[in-house]
Amino acid sequence: MIRKILIVLIVLLIIAQFFRPEKNQSNDNTYHISTKYALPANVEQVLKDGCYDCHSNYTEYPWYSQVQPVAAWMNNHVKEGKSELNFSNFTQRKIAGQNHKFEEIIETVKEHEMPLSSYTWLGMHPKAKLSDEQRQTLVNWAQAQMDMLKAQYPADSLVIKRPPPTPAK
Repeated sequence: MIRKILIVLIVLLIIAQFFRPEKNQSNDNTYHISTKYALPANVEQVLKDGCYDCHSNYTEYPWYSQVQPVAAWMNNHVKEGKSELNFSNFTQRKIAGQNHKFEEIIETVKEHEMPLSSYTWLGMHPKAKLSDEQRQTLVNWAQAQMDMLKAQYPADSLVIKRPPPTPAK
């Protein structure tokens, strides 16, 4: 019985190799964060090494992403990452949304929430493991961008406006 189950699993694994998700490899930088915000070389390198694989329209795939079900897992991981923050489409957001994303960058980097530990465990993606110095570089950069926005725009335009709560009946 165990042998039959094993054979079925192997056959399913082989069949799964023929169904692959579309790769995240667009080079469209029309709305990339660098079109509006200064990206010093050291910041760009940290973003490239630690963030862009999941938070841009271009992912550099490791060899093991060619094997299902890892490819599907990674595809889902990248889609979720891009839905939270996509540096390739950053300037398409309203200015309040851009400001808010800078706040989130500061918070998640300071709290070591990014990059995800699952992305760097077992020695995978060693460049993405950010040092304290790299973390501080990102925090300082994001704060500088927020300061620049604060100097250029009225304060109320930098706050995401939430719809008023609907009255209870």
